[in-house]
Amino acid sequence: MELGLVGLGKMGGNMRERIRRAGHTVIGYDRNADVADVHSLEELVGKLSAPRVVWVMVPAGEPTQSTVDQLAELLEPGDVVVDGGNSRWTDDEKHAEQLAARGIGFVDCGVSGGVWGLENGYALMYGGDAENVAKVQPVFDALKPEGDFGSVHAGKVGAGHVAKMVHNGIEYAMMQAYAEGWELLEKVDSVENVREVFRSWQEGTVIRSWLLDLAVNALDDDEHLDGLRGYAQDSGEGRWTVEAAIDNAVPLPAITASLFARFASRQEDSPQMKMIAALRNQFGGHAVEKK
Repeated sequence: MELGLVGLGKMGGNMRERIRRAGHTVIGYDRNADVADVHSLEELVGKLSAPRVVWVMVPAGEPTQSTVDQLAELLEPGDVVVDGGNSRWTDDEKHAEQLAARGIGFVDCGVSGGVWGLENGYALMYGGDAENVAKVQPVFDALKPEGDFGSVHAGKVGAGHVAKMVHNGIEYAMMQAYAEGWELLEKVDSVENVREVFRSWQEGTVIRSWLLDLAVNALDDDEHLDGLRGYAQDSGEGRWTVEAAIDNAVPLPAITASLFARFASRQEDSPQMKMIAALRNQFGGHAVEKK
C-alpha cells in the first residue's frame, strides 16, 4: 500500500525504512529537506492515491495540531490520518471530531521501540473505528515485531495513546527501581562488582527485562556512570499518567514517586531540604551546613 509519513526524525525515519522493507510505498515529508521525499504536505497528498493514509510523527501539542489542521484542508472523505506521536489522548478526541466533520477518519497509535525499532520492530497500541484501523492494518503489520504479539487494537479513539501513556508510566517506575538498586549496591562495601551483579540478573530471575539489558549495556560503556550527571528529563507522559490517576482515583505510588525523583534530579541545591534542615535546627538544635 501507499503511505504518507510526516516527520522523519529518529523514529519516523527508521519507520519509513522498515515499512519500505516490507514492500510498501512510503512518501515522507519533513521540514528538513535533506531527509524528505517531498517538499510540502500539498505535494505529499498529491502523490498518494485515494483512499489515502497519512501517518503523523511530529511532537505533541501545537506541531501535531498544525499538521492535522493542514491535512483537514488537503485530504478527502474516506482518507485516514494516523497520529503516531506521543499526543495526549484528549487531543485525539478533538482531532477525530475535527476530521470526521470532513469525512476523514482518524486513528491514534502509541509507538514504542525507539532507536531499536528498525531491526526489532515497534510495539503498537492503536485506537479508532475498525473501518479506519483496517485501512492502516498493512502498515501496522509491517511495523510490529515478528510473532503474535506487539500490536493491539486497544479500543476507540484515544485508547492507543492512553495505553502508551500507561506503558511509559510503568517504564518510569521500572527504571527508578533499577536505579535505586544500583545505587545501593554501589554503596555497600562488600559488593565489589555491581556491573556483574546486574549482568547475572539477565538470566533466570524474575526482574530480567529489556531495560535490565540496557542497564548492563550502559554499565559496559561506563562502569560507574562517572561520565554522566544525575539529571533526568521527563517527556510529559509520566505527568499525564499521574494526572489520569488523580482523575480516576487510582493510586499510583510507584509511578508518582519515580516522576518526582526526576524533578529532584534537576535541583543543584534542594529548597525542600533547606527547610527541613532549618526546622531540625529550630526544634532540636541539630547542626546545619552553611553555604
